Amino acid sequence: MKVSIRFFASLKEALKKDQIELEIPDSIKTIGDLKGFLSKQDAISTEVFGAHKNIRAAQDLEMVSMDTAIRDGAEIAFFPPVTGG
Repeated sequence: MKVSIRFFASLKEALKKDQIELEIPDSIKTIGDLKGFLSKQDAISTEVFGAHKNIRAAQDLEMVSMDTAIRDGAEIAFFPPVTGG
């Protein structure tokens, strides 16, 4: 399955990229699976996407939970939680 992944705010800064196109393995079914997969790519990704990190996600411009199934061809966005002030 092929997806487009966008990174925002501190994630974008840490990864030094704002978007990637990725062919993900068939074993990656949910947004949480994808987060776990990304966390294993390299040391920086482990720091950014590690299990202890609170990260929000959207799929095709709609906020989703980590249990949401990934759709083929989807645009998935990851970003840190936002607080108001």
